[in-house]
Parts: sequence; C-alpha cells; structure tokens
Amino acid sequence: MLNACLRMALFAGLLLPSAAIAEPIKLKLSFFTSDRSIIYQSSIKPFVDAVNAEGKDIVEIEVYFSGAITKVQAAQPQLVMDGTADLAIVIPAQSPELFGDNAILELPGLYRGPQEATDIYRRLIAAKALQGYDDFVVIGAFMSPGENIHSRKPIASNADLKNLVIRTNNRTESTTLEKLGAIPVQIAINQTTGAVIHGNIDAATFPPSLVFEFGLARVTSNHYMLQLGGVPAALVMNRSKFENLPTQAQDIIRKYSGKWLGDQSVASYLVLDGDAATKLENDPLRKVTQPSPKDQAEAESIFESVDASWAAQSQHNRALLALVKADLVKIRAGN
Repeated sequence: MLNACLRMALFAGLLLPSAAIAEPIKLKLSFFTSDRSIIYQSSIKPFVDAVNAEGKDIVEIEVYFSGAITKVQAAQPQLVMDGTADLAIVIPAQSPELFGDNAILELPGLYRGPQEATDIYRRLIAAKALQGYDDFVVIGAFMSPGENIHSRKPIASNADLKNLVIRTNNRTESTTLEKLGAIPVQIAINQTTGAVIHGNIDAATFPPSLVFEFGLARVTSNHYMLQLGGVPAALVMNRSKFENLPTQAQDIIRKYSGKWLGDQSVASYLVLDGDAATKLENDPLRKVTQPSPKDQAEAESIFESVDASWAAQSQHNRALLALVKADLVKIRAGN
C-alpha cells in the first residue's frame, strides 16, 4: 500500500512541470475606452483574438478596458516604456514631444484615403524614419479616414468657420483650421463631447464613424464635410518584453501584426465611416454640407501652404516629405 502511494505521489509530481509549462505568458494591454469602441473593434480586437486563438497555452493578451490603468491618452506610451503595461494603443498627437515626426502623417491633402496613409505609416516605421518608436515593437500603425467638422452652429461654407472654436486632434490640423479662420483647441477625443456641452468649443473634427461613438452626435447637428487629414494611432509593445518572449510567441505576434492588422483596420473603418456618413445624411434633423467647388479649391490651396510650411521648417522635414512622396509614387504605381 505504501509503495502504491509513493508511486502515485511521484506520478503527480512529474505532472506538475507539464502543467506549469502549459500556463501561457500573459501580456497586459492598456486601452483608454471600452470594448465596444470602433477603435478597439477595428484595430485591436482582430489582433487580440488571433493571437489568443493561435497562442493558446503559449501567450495570452489580457485587455484592461475603459482606462482601468489610466484614461489619459498622453500617458499610454510611458505605461509601455516603464512596463506598467506590455501593450497599449497610443495617439501620437497627444505626445508630440515623443513622436516629433508624426506631422508627416497628418498633413492635409497629401494622401488619397486611409489605406494609402496607413501603408506609408507602416513603411516609415519599418525604415526607422520616425522619431519616438525605437523603444517599441509596433504591432500596428493605423490612419483613420479624413476628419470633418461637426458643429452645434450652422456651417454653410468656409466663411462660416471664421472665429468658430473647433476641437482639433493635432497641431497640424490646428494650423490648417487657423488658416481657414477658425480658433483651434487641441483636445483628446474622449474629452470632446464634454467640452461642447460646457460651451468651451463650438465644433469638433472627427471622422464620421466616431461622431456617434463618442457622443458628439448628441450635441451637434451641423456637419461640414470638408476633408481634413486623418489621425495616426499605433498599437505598440514594450520592446524588451517582446524580445524576452519565447520564439514561438514572438512568431505568433509578428504573424498578426504589420500589414495584416493595418489592412484589417482600414477595411473595417471604411465600412463604418460610410455607414455613419449615410446615417448623418438621412437624418432630417441634421444639416450635412459638402464644400462648394470654390471652397474646396480654397481649402486645397491652404493645404498646400500648410504642407510647404512644415517642410520649410527643417532639412529633416524636407527629406521626410521627399521620402513619403517617393513612396507614394511607388504605391500608386502598384508597387
């Protein structure tokens, strides 16, 4: 009897290392809003689901939603750098001191839609051409569709933008709207609707798909569909954490990163953006206005001046713009 008990104990002991090995490595992902958000559904969930499915017993991503770690967008990069979180979605415009070159992705009129801009973003990161990304493994680089202007006051033309206080996403957008006569105020996306409610701003720049998501549709009914630049975002991972993962875990993460994830995001955004634009147009309580040919021409002239002014700031900017234009030629030629 004693020998049988010893054999059972030995057998159980032999099983313990196997159970420990089967326990997946858990990675913590910080996300500043909910799991229902378009940003999550389009740009994060496909990656999380794919990695967790293929990486079962190897690696598992746990998402901390609704700012469970912090809701502050500008704090997300530091969370990853100091290891508080292993991954996070970052909005580079909220951390311009870190991501000093991201204006190249925000320039108005330069890109023909979010797919082209997303491809350029990914290429620039791969070429190590952008400041601020060296401490990260970039899982996905995304560009939203172009932003439009959504207002509680009527906007029938560019002239109605004069002295309108408008929330912007980034400095480049602020410069553009300032040249159009508006008063820009840079505010994080999850603080914008409150700013309208409290009368701090008159209008905000959002892609149509996010107007309903962040509650802006509740407080605005005038939609001026002037096409401004898109908004960069990136899903990043702590480089040291990634490099210390087992090779099999690294391979799974790589498989669902880069172009695969960028294409998933763009395809989803385009559908949602089209649906949201149609919803705005079909609502009889809303006024949706397209710029007249004259207003569009005026805006395009301003876009060119904004791009040229940014390039003129430094030789580095000129070289970066030249690199992007050369890449755009290749992309448009199908290469």
